[in-house]
Amino acid sequence: MAEPSIADRLGAVTDRFGSLAIAVSGGVDSMTLAAFVHRRGRTATTAIHAVSPAVPAEATQRVSRLAEAEGWALILTDAAEFEDPRYRDNPVDRCYFCKTNLYDRIGHLTPHVMASGANLDDLGDYRPGLLAASEHSVVHPFVEAGMSKAEVRELARRLGLVDIAELPAQPCLASRVETGIGIDARDLAFVERSERRLAALAPHGATLRCRITHDGVVLEIGDLAEGQLATLEATLRELCSEEGRRFAATRPYTRGSMFVGA
Repeated sequence: MAEPSIADRLGAVTDRFGSLAIAVSGGVDSMTLAAFVHRRGRTATTAIHAVSPAVPAEATQRVSRLAEAEGWALILTDAAEFEDPRYRDNPVDRCYFCKTNLYDRIGHLTPHVMASGANLDDLGDYRPGLLAASEHSVVHPFVEAGMSKAEVRELARRLGLVDIAELPAQPCLASRVETGIGIDARDLAFVERSERRLAALAPHGATLRCRITHDGVVLEIGDLAEGQLATLEATLRELCSEEGRRFAATRPYTRGSMFVGA
């Protein structure tokens, strides 16, 4: 007997729900989930996207474009996490307070069961936001269907969402700020501008991060040729100089390096 396909496994999970409110960040996971459930047509679906200084404008635009193309019911909202001093203080479990505010907001907007795009790979990371999800009875269809990140990308390709399938991992802009440094919208705007400028100069798909640390601004980057790396570092030094920021270092990209003490 043939193994169930990815779509069959996921459909068996999502078909249990009469309605779902899917928190759509603009990344591959949540956008693929929303597209799959909406196209399947067996579950009333609302996509909820939080507009925030911590969310790149490009992500909001991506969500809006796909929602229009697919005919989603989309709600853009402010989760108001910046009004929460626990979030702005940027403790190691900052994501818990971010997601708590988000799920509180979604709960006021719709009676639907809340769903996230978390997949099996996420369970191996330090993700305090999953605790907030548990406290708000958020479901994780990809996890229930036993789907990895690679399988989510494969599903996106099967749905014809080729550009979405190839999106690099892109956590929120607040993840670029070292634990204990207060989350400030001006810092996040600087990070967003800098990474957009650097991405335009780097090879397609290159991994890079502009970090705000206690020592100053740090450029983290994946493997690049020496000349390419020098160009990117010079560019970020110039951007720092324009804003009176201290450029501290260039170092290899390390996932989650800003969560000191996690």
